[in-house]
Amino acid sequence: MGQQLFDMRTLSAPKIVRLEGRAFSNLFPGHLGGVKITRQFCSCRGIFLKASYSTTRTSSQAINSVRQDKLAVVNGSSQILGAIEASSILFSRETSVLDAFEDEYEGIVVNSERLPSNPHTFASILQSSLSRWKREGKKGVWLKIPLEQSELVPIAVKQGFQYHHAEREYIMLTYWIPEGPDLLPANASHQVGVGGFAINDKNEVLVVQEKHCAPAYVGSWKLPTGFILESEEIFTGVVREVKEETGIDAEFLEVIAFRHAHNVAFRKSDLFFICMLRPLSTEIKVDDLEIQAAKWMPLTEFLEQPVIREDNMFKKMIDICIARLGKHYCGLAAHQVVSKFDGKSSSLYYNVVEATDFNCLGG
Repeated sequence: MGQQLFDMRTLSAPKIVRLEGRAFSNLFPGHLGGVKITRQFCSCRGIFLKASYSTTRTSSQAINSVRQDKLAVVNGSSQILGAIEASSILFSRETSVLDAFEDEYEGIVVNSERLPSNPHTFASILQSSLSRWKREGKKGVWLKIPLEQSELVPIAVKQGFQYHHAEREYIMLTYWIPEGPDLLPANASHQVGVGGFAINDKNEVLVVQEKHCAPAYVGSWKLPTGFILESEEIFTGVVREVKEETGIDAEFLEVIAFRHAHNVAFRKSDLFFICMLRPLSTEIKVDDLEIQAAKWMPLTEFLEQPVIREDNMFKKMIDICIARLGKHYCGLAAHQVVSKFDGKSSSLYYNVVEATDFNCLGG
């Protein structure tokens, strides 16, 4: 190694004691006041000395991590060799704080990938973290707990966290620090569904019979429908649903209309978009998991079904689709725009009637 390292056999007891009493005060001048340090020395093959630390918060500072390189004896006196990296020594007002970052609203987002695995450790660190964030004037705290660490959930709840939402892989909890009403945004309030109105050049509508439906709709033919996936566009979602249920490739044209209903599933609201599609294929391949049957049905036959004639909402939606076919109505096409607010591209749905837009000119 090129250096003379400690050998326990060459040190007298007074020297060892003197090292224990002085070396660490030189290592951390002015940084150990009020923090109880328990030092346990051991020799490793007669070469290295190691120190293990147990910290108890009695004042304002604590040691998170320490990297100590090597100790050597030169001319009978102890000398510290090697550097102690400042970045590996963190002193804070708490024993420890959860790894987190601050969001743009002065809130705290906890790093879910670095949560303590031990529940007792988590409880202690969570309490000290909240104390620090309160002193610093932070607002909302977002705590995402993975499914595999679900035993941490009741601990967080006992410290004042509330349920926000849950997915298959995690549960999200929140904590509002300031006094007064909680201003954190609530969980998603809506689910989004789509229905595809695809009609071919024979004036036939693509329809399906579902395997699982309410008794009143057994045997009825309906438009292919489904739910939008996370981070999925309306226009791509409806094309995907039609493809999955019937095997038909289609092109999105416009949003014809949408329905807004409330207290649908789990007391959430529901947005349902009817979209006009242009079929690009004809061969039907039924999804056996959800769909009982699918076919191309003459438009007149489709309209004569009791489920269409007797339901004001369905009838109105189909009337609008027929008006669109006759060029007496214009739907909403998707246009990609970028907002300066967030710099991201998004879809803005609107119609533009121009002299060259023959799809929307009245007949």
